[in-house]
Amino acid sequence: MQKPLRVVLDTNVLVSSLLASGPPAAIVDLAAGGSIIPFYNDSILQEYWDVLSRKKFGFSPFQVACLMHDIARIGIATETMQSFKKTITDKNDRIFYETVFASRAYLITDNIRHFPRDPFVVSPAQFLAIFHSN
Repeated sequence: MQKPLRVVLDTNVLVSSLLASGPPAAIVDLAAGGSIIPFYNDSILQEYWDVLSRKKFGFSPFQVACLMHDIARIGIATETMQSFKKTITDKNDRIFYETVFASRAYLITDNIRHFPRDPFVVSPAQFLAIFHSN
């Protein structure tokens, strides 16, 4: 059995996982099964809650609470963040990038263009290819 890979999940991956089957849902399933370990901090959890609770998505409060509970249960909280001078297009995405550095993880996002081009910033489909090649 392979060692679980470390990941930071961008909020859009969680939204997509609840909307349809596909790579984002497969990634959430991998986390639930212990094959990957999500890293987060309080700011990331707060963004997850805020976005997943938006009425436009129509997710039930129970559905959101279950997902959040699972992430907190299976994931690892980290408070250590490294400051860096790379430009992040969306200032709200900076916390995800900093957490990736603190946890030495992959950043899984559907918004790759919001982040610097780094080999650890991957789309859900790219991550699944990496996961299955290990």
